Amino acid sequence: MDKLTSMNVFVRVAKAGSFAGGARDLGISRAMATKHIMQLESNLGTRLFNRTTRSLSLTEVGAQYLERCQQVLGDVEEMEAAVTHLQTEPRGVLKISAPPVIGATHISRALAEFLKIHPELNVDMILQGSPGDLIDEGIDLAIHLGDLEDTSMVARKLASSSLVVCGSPEYLEQYGIPQTPEDLTRHSCLVNWAIPPRDKWEFKDEGGYKTIHVSGRMQANAAHPIRIAAINGLGLVMLPTYIVGSDLEKGKLKLVLENYVLPPLDIHAVYPHRKYLSAKVRSFMDFLQEWLEHRVSMPGTE
Repeated sequence: MDKLTSMNVFVRVAKAGSFAGGARDLGISRAMATKHIMQLESNLGTRLFNRTTRSLSLTEVGAQYLERCQQVLGDVEEMEAAVTHLQTEPRGVLKISAPPVIGATHISRALAEFLKIHPELNVDMILQGSPGDLIDEGIDLAIHLGDLEDTSMVARKLASSSLVVCGSPEYLEQYGIPQTPEDLTRHSCLVNWAIPPRDKWEFKDEGGYKTIHVSGRMQANAAHPIRIAAINGLGLVMLPTYIVGSDLEKGKLKLVLENYVLPPLDIHAVYPHRKYLSAKVRSFMDFLQEWLEHRVSMPGTE
């Protein structure tokens, strides 16, 4: 049997957690999937799976072999993409990870337009707060907000959005309007964990940057819960203009501390470190960069 094919079967079975699931993903029979695994185990002289009538799990050697197989199969895919038309026309499946709010708005809208242009491309999209393990989860491209901490990944800056501090008219009437960043320590500041650092807001004036430790009645790992809380008078929020722009225009929220500059929120595309980028990834990054540059800094584009 072709070893690369057997390795691919092994990876699919391991990810699916069953021979039947892996076979179904590949469009082959369960018996054929079992035959591939048995051939691999025979060649390697070791068991890759612990099998019972109820479960299938990787052995210690199997877990290590899975990691190596993913690397090898990834390298083969890149090599083939470098010398075929896959490098010029997006096709296949593009798996994307994105934070919930921007993923459900700008990224999904950009994807819809991109798919219209490229009929041979399909998309799997995951909405989650962090990029996750791109290699382990098979993610081609992840959208990341804010500073980058994982230096093992390659990143490309796509756009920047302005951050603003705002609150509802009712809240400001009851608790007063902060005049300086230091005043925030006496206010309920609703914290969005998705914008690190989660309990520190940074401002810039003529004297340079200053960091204010904030706290309030609500925290969340996504923007919409604290946006709704702010509209209902529970505190102040620091959020990108693409999220609160329409609320500001409608008077549901009002800006405060307008004389102070907040560092911009950078939007990055993150992907595994690979020498060759497939056409689907490269083309979508180019498309998304142009899409975001014309929208994320504009109020009222949520």
